[in-house]
Amino acid sequence: MQPYQYELPPHLIAHTAAEPRDSARLLSWPEMSETTFRSLPSLLKAGDLLILNTSKVIPARLYGHRPARQVGNPDIPVEFLLHRPLKPNLTEWQTFAKPARRLKEGDTVHLDGAATATVLTTQPHVSIRLNLPPQDIPAYLENHGHTPLPPYIHAEDTAATRARYQTVYADATKPGSVAAPTAGLHFTPEVFAELEAKGIKTAAVTLHVGAGTFLNPTPEQLASGTLHAEYAMLPPETAAAIAATKRAGGNVIPVGTTALRTIETWAKLGSPAEGFAEDTTLFIRPGYQFKVADRLLTNFHLPGSSLLMLVGAFIGEDNLEKLYAHAIAQEFRFYSFGDSSLLTRQA
Repeated sequence: MQPYQYELPPHLIAHTAAEPRDSARLLSWPEMSETTFRSLPSLLKAGDLLILNTSKVIPARLYGHRPARQVGNPDIPVEFLLHRPLKPNLTEWQTFAKPARRLKEGDTVHLDGAATATVLTTQPHVSIRLNLPPQDIPAYLENHGHTPLPPYIHAEDTAATRARYQTVYADATKPGSVAAPTAGLHFTPEVFAELEAKGIKTAAVTLHVGAGTFLNPTPEQLASGTLHAEYAMLPPETAAAIAATKRAGGNVIPVGTTALRTIETWAKLGSPAEGFAEDTTLFIRPGYQFKVADRLLTNFHLPGSSLLMLVGAFIGEDNLEKLYAHAIAQEFRFYSFGDSSLLTRQA
């Protein structure tokens, strides 16, 4: 593997999710053993703590038109991809826009579903205000928005696909992700019941996943050691659960890279007992010293991505190469709807 690059046969890209959810394959490192996700409880011990990102995916792609500026000219079709909430009530967003060059500050865009958006800024990013009462925005997005599935998934935005691209534990009071925290897609009520019976606990965090998760780090991000900002929150009860787990000798196991970045951001802030709620730009790559996470549940990631660099930091770059070579040879399914891995920290 060149630095964070590898060749993936196209047929290993998962365009549909495993059914049932917990039938996905699960590869453990460093044991290099395989089972199904349903068997996860047998791989953990009483007193371990799973950290779940309970952010809910929203249908963040909106279509509309900007009225013509002159009589006789056609209206301009507009597409927005909301990718970072600027206010907790979801009224204002940083967004990708097509065609951004045809928008000006103050423009009104008429959206599907008889709503409008006002363009607030066009530089350095397009930002908009949704002209709806805050309490109506989640329902509006559900009814008129479209789920921005990753570009490598060839599936229609149907009700079934939308439901499958959501964790079973997504919190309806915490909408804001435009991409799923995909490591959690494999959990089922049956898996949670077995975890509870074995004495394995769970705790919640929130990180609203932005569309930047699909983009490889830019030269500027590599130079600065920071990523695009994403809102993260760790509540006091989760801070207490982590502290208690560490005292008792249990493993703290984030479910996915988003949960890992949230707990490591908390640690970087000094592990405050009150938790935290603010944007994080934490970029985890080789050389990073982990302070909280002992093991990690995660899917198989895109070449060149910051997520792959995080895994390289967690188990070591040489081990990453071995892990991915094995997963490809054994035809594990990759990316958002793909299979899972349970990794023990080596670095």
